[in-house]
Amino acid sequence: MQSNPFTRRDFLKTAGIASAAIGLGGYQAFGNPSAVAKNPIPRWKGFNLLDYFSPQHGGGRNKTTENDLKWMADWGFDFVRVPMAYPSYLKFDRSKNITPEEVYQMDEQVVEEIEKLVFMAHKYKLHVSLNLHRAPGYCINAGFIEPYVLWTDDEALKAFCFHWEMWANRFKNFSREKISFDLVNEPAMRNDPNDQHSPLVPVPGELYRKVAKATAAAIRSANPNHLVIADGNDVGNKVVTEILDLDIAQSCRGYFPHAISHYQAPWANKFPEQNPLPVWPGKIGNREYTRADLEKLYEPWIELTHKGIGVHCGECGCWKNTPHPVFLAWFEDVIDVLTQAGIGYGLWNFRGDFGIMDSNGADVDYEEWHGHKLDRKLLTMLQKY
Repeated sequence: MQSNPFTRRDFLKTAGIASAAIGLGGYQAFGNPSAVAKNPIPRWKGFNLLDYFSPQHGGGRNKTTENDLKWMADWGFDFVRVPMAYPSYLKFDRSKNITPEEVYQMDEQVVEEIEKLVFMAHKYKLHVSLNLHRAPGYCINAGFIEPYVLWTDDEALKAFCFHWEMWANRFKNFSREKISFDLVNEPAMRNDPNDQHSPLVPVPGELYRKVAKATAAAIRSANPNHLVIADGNDVGNKVVTEILDLDIAQSCRGYFPHAISHYQAPWANKFPEQNPLPVWPGKIGNREYTRADLEKLYEPWIELTHKGIGVHCGECGCWKNTPHPVFLAWFEDVIDVLTQAGIGYGLWNFRGDFGIMDSNGADVDYEEWHGHKLDRKLLTMLQKY
């Protein structure tokens, strides 16, 4: 741990700016060649690590290895996001639905495993963004019964703050260069929280603000200079205007259009076998898609950077069934648009069905890489930016 945490002033200098109003330089906002992007956080590039993504005890997934992190660093990446399901690091009776009391029962062994993952990433100079993918009272995914609703129940918010204050204290001596705290993955509300296909609606702005403000305060009680990030409203897609005064960066997504990024993904489509074959650019179903759609999509996020608010794309990528040439053509446009705006990204994921390795795509020309299958074309494309 560092004995002297970075101050906000130090961090801004490191990012290449003297204040939130002075641009990083080198990146131009599309549509206005004279406008320089002013993103006050670095253009971190990297991957999501799914070690603790599952609510199973201990995460229940293949764990990230030191080689994984070394390869990321060697290939020029400097960022990992760790989306966590809070039940993965708790002790409770898993034969029953979790109770509000059990939400506080930390399993110190698993908490220390997560801490070690952070330390190992830091060994390879990777920024770590901790995220609650499943927070007390909310998750974009079904499959676990919550005891309350984060956005409306005070007990849920109290527990949410408790978890984040715990993590913030674990890393209280680390600078913004090294760690950030991404509050909750892809906020939205559902009529039926336990139905994956129940319609989603944005969180009412005043409720989002209440949750974000309280949680940021809990995090900064450990270190007032901690970097807090809030995912966009409406499943990460919309700027949260209600929190612009709270010194909180925001995280967008790189999954548009879903007809490409989630082609035939069973959790995202009621009838995946009926999905029209994606192309890029071109017509998918009844709609024409071009790069101009991406530029329009990210305009509000670029405007956010011009207001001195940090922006990062916490998740992006494409599921394995999308034809690989379509994926590469579309995703290069996504990365190029983000790069021109000075916005970094975290690919979902590193090893797995969205990943750069072992993605199980039927039409990918894989390269053997130390017992893994590497998507060299995807890696080469990402290294251009």
